Amino acid sequence: MDDRHQARGARLWTELDLGHPRAMRTFLALLLLSGTASAHVTLTSPAPRTTENKTGPCGVGATRGTNVATFAPGEMITVEWDETVDHPGHYRIAFDNDGDDVFVNPNNPNDNFAFTLMEPIADKVGGHYTQSIKLPTTPCSNCTLQLMQIMTTQVPYNSFYYQCADITIGDGDGAGSEDGGGGTTGGCSTTSGSGAGAIVVLAGLLARRSRARPSRPGRSRHRSA
Repeated sequence: MDDRHQARGARLWTELDLGHPRAMRTFLALLLLSGTASAHVTLTSPAPRTTENKTGPCGVGATRGTNVATFAPGEMITVEWDETVDHPGHYRIAFDNDGDDVFVNPNNPNDNFAFTLMEPIADKVGGHYTQSIKLPTTPCSNCTLQLMQIMTTQVPYNSFYYQCADITIGDGDGAGSEDGGGGTTGGCSTTSGSGAGAIVVLAGLLARRSRARPSRPGRSRHRSA
């Protein structure tokens, strides 16, 4: 945790009167909620297997599911994702026609893997990204699209985030369609903002409600003689 987050936490402690049991319970709830909003990069289209992204090649426990997007052979598609915590570096989009076991981490800018569809994709200061790519022309029913964030400019690369989408490439004509919508699974929010941001926003609302709530008249402790 950096100095800014420590100072922000100290201010929240004072403003929310965290010595009070009810305020403490609320603060702990905010901390739990912030843990579900801490994904640094979230694939939004096609829909990801999971929004957990710290373990390759597709996130912790990310096995193929039922939310599968179907496209036509050779189709041009737009891959979309959100970067909620900015890092230096770049992005890579890769493809495996049977599972996700061909994906390896890049080591330097000169790597040129056969499974790579697009690299480098330039980093910008957070926000929403879109990238058009052309899918392979060979049909496959167990194929995987991988989005990787390379979070460094130093060689050899040693810091990565991962997201994968389950797709199929059919042999029909016409444009493919995405099945299952854009829903996600896993513990991280697909909205922008880090966990610390969620704490600040929600705690601010709580503090505002506390200030707006009228005070209750005190109970008299004096007894009549």
